[in-house]
Amino acid sequence: MGLDLSEKILVDYNDVFADIMNVFLYEGKRVIKEEQLENSKDTTQYKADGEIHEQERDVSKFYNGKEMRIAFLGIENQNYEDPFMPLRVISYDGSVYRNQLSNQNVINGTQKPFPVITLVLYFGTKHWSCGKSLYEVLDIPSEIRKYVNNYKIKVIEVAFLKQSQIDLFQSDFRIIADFFVQKRKKKQYKPSSIKIEHVDELLKTLRIVLDDERYLKLLEDLKENNPELMKGSISMCEIFDQIEQKGIQKGIQKGIQKGIQLGIQQEKANTEKERKRADAATNRVIILEKENNELKERNKLLSKE
Repeated sequence: MGLDLSEKILVDYNDVFADIMNVFLYEGKRVIKEEQLENSKDTTQYKADGEIHEQERDVSKFYNGKEMRIAFLGIENQNYEDPFMPLRVISYDGSVYRNQLSNQNVINGTQKPFPVITLVLYFGTKHWSCGKSLYEVLDIPSEIRKYVNNYKIKVIEVAFLKQSQIDLFQSDFRIIADFFVQKRKKKQYKPSSIKIEHVDELLKTLRIVLDDERYLKLLEDLKENNPELMKGSISMCEIFDQIEQKGIQKGIQKGIQKGIQLGIQQEKANTEKERKRADAATNRVIILEKENNELKERNKLLSKE
């Protein structure tokens, strides 16, 4: 399982989606315009074992522009490797091609089927080592290999992007790409002062990819206490300042609690010591009284003699 989310994710926004496609398909040229993108039905069906099953893409859109009359564009998000990714992608793409055969314009020959492009965004900090084609995934006898059509997928290793590629992004994805590249290279992240457009979705993406609940807690805190910052007026630099500040506050609170606990323990220890001293004093008094009584008894016996 990759980053399949029930909520709206960052790359689902047209500005981010178009930005990603322009960088990887057109080397940063602003060919695909966000207003030319239309959301598509992300769920397709297939029949297996006599039953109808559904398969769902992460994000997919139709594009209708001047440079390409129409195309189907999809993005799959992965935070770890999937050895069967080529089979998944060919299944998604094949469903779209199959659906085009029911288009009346295609049937009567007035329109050719449109191309389908799927990019796999991989957020791992190690190179993708699984197969990227059917030949690498399937167990094919050499005798029939030439009859098996190969199918290759496009895996974008986000953490291994060059700085020149990162600089091409104009949306919030630039922040995401910069974050993972820095984490891979330096094991730490120096945040930028670039303002975030889609704060909610960016923080949720980081929370899912990094499995770090601090981003979700910060998001909840922003919504409750600083809702104005959710409208494109906060940067990663400010976000990390708040995370760090919360960490300091949490540390201080823990320190206070620890101090209170130590104080209680010390008080208990002191009380215990006092109790032991008191018990010892009482025992000494009892012993002295006993000795005094015994001495009195001996004196009485001596006086009678």
